[in-house]
Amino acid sequence: MINKKDVEYIANLANLKIDEDDKELFTRQLDDILNYVEKLNELDTEGVVPTAYTVPMKNVLREDRVGLSIPREKALANAPDKKDGQFRVPRIISE
Repeated sequence: MINKKDVEYIANLANLKIDEDDKELFTRQLDDILNYVEKLNELDTEGVVPTAYTVPMKNVLREDRVGLSIPREKALANAPDKKDGQFRVPRIISE
């Protein structure tokens, strides 16, 4: 059984700020989810092969082959910012 303290703990782990109304709502929703999962645990799964996909999967990728590539000038033709034959992008890693 999930209680409000559990929801507060989970929210704290996820660094989420939630108000009292949401705590009540999430408590009910999480409790419903866990009750449903518990109900699923009652199913007889003996002989059922675990699977990640419900339909057969096959590799649809083509074989790697060496081929011609686009010329650098053409690749950079519409680049908003370029320098020395390379794309320039804003720095996103903080110091």
